[in-house]
Amino acid sequence: MCGRYATTRSAGDLSALFESYDETDGRLGPDHNVAPTDPVPLVRVSPEGHRALSVGRWGLVPAWSRSPSGAARMINARAETVATSRAYARAFARRRCLVPADGWYEWVRSPGGGKQAYYMTPQDGGVLAFAGIWSVWDGPGGPLLTCSVLTTGALGELAEVHERMPLLLPRERWGSWLAPTEEPAGLLAPPPPDWLAGLEIRPVGPAVGDVRNDGPQLTARVPVARAPEPEEVRLF
Repeated sequence: MCGRYATTRSAGDLSALFESYDETDGRLGPDHNVAPTDPVPLVRVSPEGHRALSVGRWGLVPAWSRSPSGAARMINARAETVATSRAYARAFARRRCLVPADGWYEWVRSPGGGKQAYYMTPQDGGVLAFAGIWSVWDGPGGPLLTCSVLTTGALGELAEVHERMPLLLPRERWGSWLAPTEEPAGLLAPPPPDWLAGLEIRPVGPAVGDVRNDGPQLTARVPVARAPEPEEVRLF
């Protein structure tokens, strides 16, 4: 977790929502099935000090890496260890970002041996902001902007689907997450329970399991026989 999510808003909409300068240069398109190493929108603070909407590749590549080949394993950073991890600590201290999303997917093992996909999304259709970190890797093809999403222990009903969830930032915490601070570990608190209560846990069809599939039909609700049981949860 989190290994797949959806982000479909336009650059113009995201720039307005996050009060940021658009530097995506038309490279941003809707994606209902974001997978590791895909291009994704992120909001960061530019060297000039203003918010910028950028396009980065999902899967952090630290500046000291010899190659970007391990990026698919670097899509998530655990909130519990991000401040001390060799791979993530420098980015966490200096280069935090917001990763806009419509919602994210998780899978639960069913009694018959299959997996049921669930889509977690705001009931009111609003935007989510995952807590993220970013880095730039200077490769032979030029600078490569990459990012990771922070995860934390799942809370409330979300724990019935998966033991982890993205570190979600309510709007009032966007500014503090992006702002420089000498004690960034204080920013890692999960959102309050009443805020999480505004999320829908929606069963969706199996097509989302294939990264080649895309489109709004992936997030459509489907009937399920019963609610997921915690003991059936398996890491995806």
